[in-house]
Formats: sequence, C-alpha cells, structure tokens
Amino acid sequence: MATETGLCRSRPDRAKMVSVVGAVFVALSLAPLLVLSVPPIGTQPEQVHISYAGFPSSMEITWTTFNETEESTVEYGLWGGRLFELTAKGKATLFVDGGSEGRKMYIHRVTLTDLRPASAYVYHCGSEAGWSDVFSFTALNESTSWSPRFAVYGDMGNENPQSLARLQKETQVGMYDVILHVGDFAYDMHEDNGRIGDEFMRQIQSIAAYVPYMTCPGNHEAEYNFSNYRNRFSMPGQTESLWYSWNVGSAHIISLSTEIYFFLDYGVDLIFKQYEWLKKDLEEANKPENRAERPWIITMGHRPMYCSNNDKDDCTQFESYVRLGRNDTKPPAPGLEDLLYLYGVDLELWAHEHTYERLWPVYGYKVFNGSIEQPYVNPKAPVHIITGSAGCRENHDPFVPNPRDWSAFRSTDYGYTRMQVHNITHLYLEQVSDDQYGKVIDSIWVVKERHGFSAWF
Repeated sequence: MATETGLCRSRPDRAKMVSVVGAVFVALSLAPLLVLSVPPIGTQPEQVHISYAGFPSSMEITWTTFNETEESTVEYGLWGGRLFELTAKGKATLFVDGGSEGRKMYIHRVTLTDLRPASAYVYHCGSEAGWSDVFSFTALNESTSWSPRFAVYGDMGNENPQSLARLQKETQVGMYDVILHVGDFAYDMHEDNGRIGDEFMRQIQSIAAYVPYMTCPGNHEAEYNFSNYRNRFSMPGQTESLWYSWNVGSAHIISLSTEIYFFLDYGVDLIFKQYEWLKKDLEEANKPENRAERPWIITMGHRPMYCSNNDKDDCTQFESYVRLGRNDTKPPAPGLEDLLYLYGVDLELWAHEHTYERLWPVYGYKVFNGSIEQPYVNPKAPVHIITGSAGCRENHDPFVPNPRDWSAFRSTDYGYTRMQVHNITHLYLEQVSDDQYGKVIDSIWVVKERHGFSAWF
C-alpha cells in the first residue's frame, strides 16, 4: 500500500514534469521567432560611409544610430600597425524625418585629421554602447601628379540596383579611389518614413565605408526640402552638401545642385547664392598658379543641359533652365552654360536620364570638336557625359530616333562610367555595360594641351 500510495502520489508530479518539459520545448522551438521580434539595438552603428572633408590630410566618417549615445568615436590606425592606436571624437546630430511617424535617428560625424597621405588605415566607429565592423580606407594622395580613378553614376535605387554588385566587387578589389554619385538615391530616401533611405545607406556601405562617396542632390531627394540628403551625407563646405568643391590629383571638382532651378518653393535665392559661390570658386580655380597646378576643372550636377531622350525633361528643351536660366523669376535667374564656358570648364558630368550619352564638345547647341579626326584632342568647348543608368525601379528612359548633331554615342544598357585623370593633359573615360557582363561599350581620351577660356580659341 505504501508503495502504491507512493506511486499514486508521484503521478501528479510526473504529469507536472511532462507539462514543464513541454512548455520548455515549445519555448525553445519559438526562440528564433522571439529573437526576431526583438527590435535592433538602437546604439549600434550602421550606414557607415566616408567622404573627403575638403582640407589636406583629412577624412570624414559618418554613420547612423537610432538611439542617442554618449559619444561619437572613431578608433583607427595605420594598416599593419597597432590596431586602433588613434582616437578621434566628433558629434551627433538629431535628424527627425518629415514623414508621419516623425522617426528619429542620430547622424554621427567624426573628422580624422593629420592623416599620412596615400597611406592605408583601418578603423571602426561607434561608442562603448556599440561598435561597427572594421573597415579600411586610403588617405587622399595630395600629389598633383597622382592619377585618381573614379566610378561615376547617378540614379541608383534599392529596387533594381543593377550595377551595385559589380561596383561593390570592383571597389573592394581596389579599382577606385573615389565614387561620384551624381544624384538620385534609393528611390526615394524619404519613403516609408525614411526606412528606404536607411536600407539604401546599408546597401552602399560595402562601397562607401572604404572609398570616399561624393554626392550631389537629385530630384528624388526633394521631399521635405531635401532633408534626407542634407542630413545623411557629409560633403565639404558649409552648404549642407548642396554645392561644394574639392581638389584631387590634377583636378578641381565642383558639385552643383541643379534642383534649385526647379523647386522654387524652397527659395529662389538659392539659385543666386549658388551662382555667386560658383563664380567665386571658378575665379579662384582659374588663378594662374591654381590652374597650373590643377588644370582640369570638372563639374557634376544631376540634370543635364543637353540630352536626346524622348521624355520632355528639361535637357530636351532648347530653353533649358539649367543651361539658360529662368526668366519667370524676379530678377531673372542665370543659367550655368555661359559661366562654365567662360571659365574653361573641361568636363561636365550629369545623370537624371536613365541612359548613357556622350556628347561632342558643345556650347550654345553647336559642336566645337578639336578636329574631325580627333574631336576630343584640344576640344573647343566642354565635354558632356550623361551617366544615369546605374539601375532603379523606373528602369530606362527612351531616346528620340534621330538625335541632334551634338550627340556622339548613346546606350540604354544599365551601367556606369569609369574615369581616370591621368595627368595635366590626359583624361580617360569609359562606359561599362552591366547588361553585357562588364563589357566596356564606349571610351574616349580627352587631351588638352591648354586649359581655361583661352583653350577654346
């Protein structure tokens, strides 16, 4: 009886044990789901990207967290040296997206100074509340005899980013020193309360955390007065990345906003402010001592002055706002073509059209080739390149069947442009087709024995 009683008394305990084991099994089986439902750590750095700070021996490191941290720190050191032996601190800025949720994020910026030119560095960024992965970059080579290599493109989105994988690989094997993204990011950064912008910045981290990612604004950044663009990127100068200039090798590169000609609600005065700044910048770049040191002047802006697309964009019109300005403002707003021609700008890089187009040297709708046999040897007007086919959800833009005389080569292939400033007289450009597995479908050498306004005659 005692045994039976003991056995009888043990049955509820065993049932309880089975119940507990079952509950544990269920909990364990649901563990992955429970982990997935936990929100990400808000102090963890992400969306890391770098840019030239605009003065010698410097680099700007930018990243995002979704919670505030006590500090913004970059730990870094020379490649092959002691890891993270140097420390630089910066600050974070609260950015509130303009969407209905009013999402908050913290944009951290740290400027590294006294870098050894042309030397490789290893770094990570964050704080004691969370650190990024380890990345590397090469400090700007300050020699004017250096031959920097660029990838150039615009109009790349989260959806259908056709060229991204090839650009990621080519960047990581060391093919580029600088990336020039000529407007239109993510499609669009403000959408889904800024989450599309977050995802885009995560996508390009595999490029932009290693190589300076230099930008200009496009029309797809316009929402909330370009707030996602102005807050997420860190370009030189004090204009919230809208327009700026910087030097690399034997080139002076100027980034412009073409969008100020179209979004007048954000201030007509911006057209005049940029124009006056640009004029002063070009005057400085054309001082004899400066033009001798950096003879190539290259501009980048989103909407082109010329194009042969069949979509009624500004560049398809003779009275292009970007080219000739606007007469419906008080006072009339000046365009850019005359100013860039007057100061001898050599090369103008554009995007916006989801195609690639190379123009003959052109000014005032007229072709000014160097010669019939060698049009880009000592050309008598600026050379224009339109490279907006990196890939986005809007796919391609069509061409008109019969282009004007100034159109030299056109392609609707997805792809991007490579550029190398070889020396003070030679600059190389080629177009890569991603549709054709990385084939170079167009290339030119621009050769100039003289630079500046006098080179046109």
